[in-house]
Amino acid sequence: MKYFLCVLGMVFIIEGLPYFLFPEKLKVYLLKITTIHDSTLRFLGISAMIVGLILIYFGRS
Repeated sequence: MKYFLCVLGMVFIIEGLPYFLFPEKLKVYLLKITTIHDSTLRFLGISAMIVGLILIYFGRS
């Protein structure tokens, strides 16, 4: 559980960096995301999850 909380904390830190460092650019970027098709966003999401699972698999073995 301790390891999980450390990893979760790192995820929050990494996710929060763009909002802290580049808030004005992030707003423009988020507006551009609304023009992307849902299927493209779903593909990017599932791809990121698969890469994450592969990294976890190799990191744990």
